[in-house]
Parts: sequence; structure tokens; C-alpha cells
Amino acid sequence: MDEPKGTGQPSTWRSRPRRAAEGRTATGAEPPAASEAAGAADAPCEPLHGVDPYATPPYGEPGPWAPAPPVQRPAVTPPRGVPLPGATPAHGTPLPSATPPHGVPAPSVTPPRGIPAPALPPQQGAGSSPVTPSDSAPAPSHEDAAPPHGTLPHGVPVSAATPPHGVRVPGQGTAAGGAGEWPGGRGYAFQQPVPGPAARPPRSTASRLSRLAVGACALALVAGVAGGLIGAYVERHGQVTDIELPQAGADPAADGGPRPKGSIAGIARRALPGVVTLHARGGGSEATGTGFVLDRRGHILTNNHVVESAKGADAVRVTFSSGQTATGRVVGSDSGYDLAVVEVSGVSGLRPLPLGDSDAVRVGDPVVAIGAPYDLDGTVTTGIISAKERPITAGGEEPGSEMSYVDALQTDAPINPGNSGGPLMDGRGRVIGVNSAIKAAGSGSALPDGKSGGSIGLGFAIPVNQARRVAEELINDGRATHPVIGVTLDMEYRGEGARIGGSGGGGEAVAKGGPADEAGLAEGDVITRVNGKAVADGEELIVRVRSHRPGDRLELVVRRGGAGGAERSVSLTLGSASG
Repeated sequence: MDEPKGTGQPSTWRSRPRRAAEGRTATGAEPPAASEAAGAADAPCEPLHGVDPYATPPYGEPGPWAPAPPVQRPAVTPPRGVPLPGATPAHGTPLPSATPPHGVPAPSVTPPRGIPAPALPPQQGAGSSPVTPSDSAPAPSHEDAAPPHGTLPHGVPVSAATPPHGVRVPGQGTAAGGAGEWPGGRGYAFQQPVPGPAARPPRSTASRLSRLAVGACALALVAGVAGGLIGAYVERHGQVTDIELPQAGADPAADGGPRPKGSIAGIARRALPGVVTLHARGGGSEATGTGFVLDRRGHILTNNHVVESAKGADAVRVTFSSGQTATGRVVGSDSGYDLAVVEVSGVSGLRPLPLGDSDAVRVGDPVVAIGAPYDLDGTVTTGIISAKERPITAGGEEPGSEMSYVDALQTDAPINPGNSGGPLMDGRGRVIGVNSAIKAAGSGSALPDGKSGGSIGLGFAIPVNQARRVAEELINDGRATHPVIGVTLDMEYRGEGARIGGSGGGGEAVAKGGPADEAGLAEGDVITRVNGKAVADGEELIVRVRSHRPGDRLELVVRRGGAGGAERSVSLTLGSASG
């Protein structure tokens, strides 16, 4: 018999006899006390102690939060090969779905709030007394231990008739003293709610709209970020795809086809095969210049200052536009006109350039200059005729060299060192001059283009009419003739015009029997005009005279005895002198 513990419990607590484990004797016969208990079942049961004011159940009895578990019986093991009930199916076998399809409401397990659960069938006949868990079922053995609180053994289904929490199960008995009393007495049992599958509440329209709104906001955010990235890339790189630059459509001239004859490209295309580059060696130096073909016999016209340093039979090397090279020979030269002729032999396919009329040129006419400036062969530049009959002198700086006097064509087409001897062509592709000199910055006179720094837009060319006559004489005779009037000029005279004789003459003032002597000119006379054009000094008078051929007739205006003398007009025929 258990003794009450010394915990300050009421003295009214008394021990109760322990019930048999299975409610039967070891022989299987009903114990004698069973009949007595059955006879006393109708009598009201009273607790062996006073009512606990804190609603604590008697010692050893399950409280309302812990219902008596069902009796667990060991399952019978089936024969070998028979599948166990509730066992996991083999791999690949589809499991039966316990969840209803989407949209079909799950069956309600717990009745709605406020509706009582269906009545359970009574445990005994009508009018019988309530049976406590201890009376109705034997206490579980040690082997049949109850499962943890709030759970059911595996495989035991939850009854759909479980009432809501706190609802008394009908037919389970009442406390002594009447129904509805505190269920702490014997004969009472409370049904503890067992959690089951919750029913899926129906989706409301507001919930769907809120989800749609959230999805729309997320989509708008993603689209905004993507648009910003694409916009930044386009702003930085111009476009998303690779850049392809536009190009004009092909035309007959785009692939090297013929150009109009009057175009710069057309003139250059026809003229370049007739232009050559010259390299003259001698005296430890080499000069570079340009020339152009005069005829199919191999005669090439160039400047005298290009080849004057050449010494020896093979001192001149000629390079054609096709890359073919040949050795040239100087046929003749004239330093007064700054012209020379070189001949090549054994060269086929020569393309002579046509010669034009320099007297027909007008200021403003377009021109094309072709040459090898700084040894860059085949260089083409363009410009216009800036002036005509521009008297220039060039050369004479070197010891033994002669001054060149040219009544030149002035052009703004760029002419640089290496252009000397190259052709100056009109808009129809005809040679109208031979490029010879440029005006350099800081210099007082025109210089051969090989003696200056570069073009400043002032280039000079020997008129082709004069060059043609000199070239013919050099080819035919090996030397050229100069027209003369038979006087010696005073080059130190600073007055207006050219004075005959004087201290700066250096020779006989008037040659006996010459053109001036026959016209009655005397020492001290000043020539102021030639063929109606004013003469500024002695150099300009020489240039005017040399622009004509020997035998041409000139009209002169002369002041007798000096600048203060009377003017008179004199007519004379030009003589000839060898260069």
C-alpha cells in the first residue's frame, strides 16, 4: 500500500487499492471483485478525497488534456512474401493521392465552430452508469505503452467525428452530483482534439488581385532595369548591333574606269606614262629632277640645273612610271634658258606628251603640275596660271654657272625640289610650260627648286613655245642660239629703264654692225619700253629680248643721252648668238 507523500497534502487522502493489470486472474476467470464492482456500478461514485479547488484530477488518473490511449495489440506477422499493410510500395508504384484535385474542397474533418459533433454510440446499454476509463478498459501493459501526447500510432486513422476542443462527448458519463459538474470525478473522460488535415480555404478575389498586382510590379521593375541597361549601352555605343558605315554605290569610274578628259584624274592618267624621274650623279653629289618624253626616239626634256652635274656616259639614270629604268645621255644643254635634252635608247612603248601654245594661255586657266618632289615620283598637283611674262632670273650662285633669264608663267600649283623639268599642263592635257623655279620665303629672287626649302605658292615655268625652240636646236645642233640686240648693259644703273654702256657694262657698249648699231643706238641711251611694255632694269630687258626668236622685229622706246633726254622710238631686228 502506498503511503501519502509528505508534501503538505490533505489528510483526507487515502490510498486506493491497485487494480489488476488486465482485469482478470491468471487463470482467465473473472475475479470475485468483478461481481461486486458490477453490483456497485449503479451507486454514485465519490472521490476518496476532497474536491481539489484547482481542478487537479486524482493521483494517477489522466487529466482532461491527456485522454486514455487506445490499447495497442501487437500485430500478427504475415507469412513470408505477403506485403505488410501500410508498407511503402515498391519503387515506381504510384501512390494514391490523399489530397483532392486543385479547386475541389477537402472534406471537413472538424465541424464548423458552434455545431456539435455527432453523438458517439454508448459504451453500455441504456440506463447504465458511466464507465471511467479505468473501468471500461484495462490499463495498458508495459509492452503496450501509450504513444506520445497528442499523436496516434502509425496507421490508426483519425475519426472524422472528433468534436472541437472543449466539447463534451455525449454518453461518456457525468460527475457525481449531476451532469455538467466539474469532470474531475470518476466516470468522466474528455475527448482531446487530434490534429487532422486542415481544409484549404477558398481563394478570395482580393487575394488574387493582390497577387496579380505584385506580379505586375515585379514585371515592371525587371522591364525598367532591362530598359535602363539597354539605353545606357545604346547611349555609349550608338546602337546595339555592330556599326556598318554607309558606302556609295559602284559606278563605272569607281573601279578605275575612264575619267572625263578634262578632269584632273583624266589628265594625270594620260600624262603619267610620259613623265620620268631623273637621277644625275657626278662630283660626289646626286641631283634629282623630272623630265618628260618629247618623241618616240627617246628624247626627254628637262632643266639644265638637273643634269649639269652629270659626268660620264652612264651618269644619268631614267626611271619611267612603269618602273622601267634606262641610262640616259645628255644631248645638249643651255644654262641661259635652263634647258637640257637627255636621250635614252633601247626603250619601247614611249608615250610622248603633246605640246600646247603658251601664248594662248590666260591668267586663271587651270593647270596640272606633275613631277617627283623629294624623289616622290608620279606626284600630281593642281593650280591656276597666276601671271604671264613674269621676268625672273635664277642660278648663277655657283662658280662658273650662268644666270638664267626666263619670261616665265607664274602658277600657284605646288612646286617643290624635285619638280624641276616636269611638265605644266593645261586643262586639255597639253604641255604649256617646264617647271623650273620657285620663290622662296626670304629670298630676293627666284631660285631653282632644288635650291630652296619648298613651295609657298609661287612657282615659275618656262613657256613651252620658248622651250620647244631651244629643244629643237639642242637635238639638231647640240647647242641653242639666243636673240640679241648687240649692246652691253650697265647692271649697276638704278634709274628707270636699262642704260647702254657705262661703268657696269664690262665691254663694248654697242657692237659694230649689230642690230642696235644699225638702229642708231649709242652709249648712254636708256631703253624704257619693248613692244609697248615697260622695262624696269637691265635684267628685265634681257628677259624680254630672249622671249623672242632670232630674226623677230622689236619696237623700242629710247631716251637719248640718259633719263632726261628726249624719247624716240626705234625698230630693229634681233640677231643671234650661240649659247
